[in-house]
Amino acid sequence: MSLTSTVNHGNNNIEIAIEGAFGFSLVQEFRQCYYEKKDFDYTIDFRRVDYIDSAGLGMLLNMQKYLSPNQKITITNTLPQVKKILLISRFDKKFMIE
Repeated sequence: MSLTSTVNHGNNNIEIAIEGAFGFSLVQEFRQCYYEKKDFDYTIDFRRVDYIDSAGLGMLLNMQKYLSPNQKITITNTLPQVKKILLISRFDKKFMIE
């Protein structure tokens, strides 16, 4: 389980790439990627996420609540088993999922 974030000032976007299980062990690290950075849109790359639990879903919701409604959060490159969980949880209504 690891997490990296890359700031792109050119397009005003922060990409957060997560590897492994997206769950409670990443709470603090994930929060640091967006806390006090309200001038950016976000892309969350799930290319290497093989599992997401309720804590991971909660972290996404907390991020959305913290950021302003004008900021975009896009979830990209989801594996089928993770995308299924996001869709069952109706996260496609709250986030752009590619």
